[in-house]
Amino acid sequence: MAGLVKQTPGAIGYVELIYALQNKMDYAKVQNKKGKFIVPSIESVTSAGNVKLPDDSKIFITDTDAADGYPIAGFTWVIIYKDQNYNGRSMDRATKLLKLLWWNIHEGQQFAAPLNYAPLSKEALKVAEKILKSATYGGKTIL
Repeated sequence: MAGLVKQTPGAIGYVELIYALQNKMDYAKVQNKKGKFIVPSIESVTSAGNVKLPDDSKIFITDTDAADGYPIAGFTWVIIYKDQNYNGRSMDRATKLLKLLWWNIHEGQQFAAPLNYAPLSKEALKVAEKILKSATYGGKTIL
């Protein structure tokens, strides 16, 4: 689809920001809910997620309420079991998974922007931390 759009004068399509940047594709400002025309960028995508999020993180941030947020943005989720004691899984394996995910949302964020991905917003980080801290093994918290 992206190749066809790129080759067709006047064509419009949608690809993720990293793809447009890496392939030097033209992109447009899009008007958000607040009436502002926003350029797609790492910053405007992060801003889109800097709104009140539900504790379970089940939200779509398209047409975000964030004044400087790009209106066509979204999260990538990792889905885990709340209780990690399943299918013979060890406490060690569960702990390593939770520590990896914690690293992803903290230290790992330094790698997002250089790879043209938007780092988590402060609000998204708070919700992610809360979810990871609620994970258990046999009813006892892991982190």
